[in-house]
Amino acid sequence: MSETWKSSALPKHAVRLFIGVLAASNHFAERMAVRKMWIQAAAIKSLGVVVRFFVALNPRKEINVVLRKEVANFGDIVILPFIDRHELVVLKTMAICEFGEWPEESYPPYANGPAYIISRDIVTFIISQHKGRRLRLFKMEDVSLGMWVERFNNTVAAVQYSHNWKFCQYGCMEGYFTAHYQSPRQMVCLWDKLSRGRARCCNFR
Repeated sequence: MSETWKSSALPKHAVRLFIGVLAASNHFAERMAVRKMWIQAAAIKSLGVVVRFFVALNPRKEINVVLRKEVANFGDIVILPFIDRHELVVLKTMAICEFGEWPEESYPPYANGPAYIISRDIVTFIISQHKGRRLRLFKMEDVSLGMWVERFNNTVAAVQYSHNWKFCQYGCMEGYFTAHYQSPRQMVCLWDKLSRGRARCCNFR
């Protein structure tokens, strides 16, 4: 892979211009075209402009495997931890705004969506860190928790991160563990079905 198209690391100093590009997870050719076009412009290079593609995960695992290879090859992609859907594009825009305030190259691993589960030892660690005023805070709750878990991972014990698609981030899926963005009617319907032993969706608003 040519180093010509590889992105530089984020600079330590303030960035004059940051450009966030919304991209679909499987638009590999489109991102490559952008890398070969205006990103190489003299004005972009001379002014130290930072460009990053903001990409959500794909429902197909094989596409995510290729996407992660693209991240490793070019270093210019921010992977957002939710499934790529048109109605969630606004979350990419929000992530672009927040990325400009984050001082590091990437976010720590964190749980995004309707729910997460953490073990008792991590809970105890967070409480003790809070009492000692040693918790680092960020305006996003899920990223803050990710930082606290990462600190536990680095200082206390190795953390086993796991994910299951049944923690549904974009609505509801059959056999769900959690369902997101449900109306009051849907919540009542879901509970009625679950109380009868069936984790099935209610596809109405």
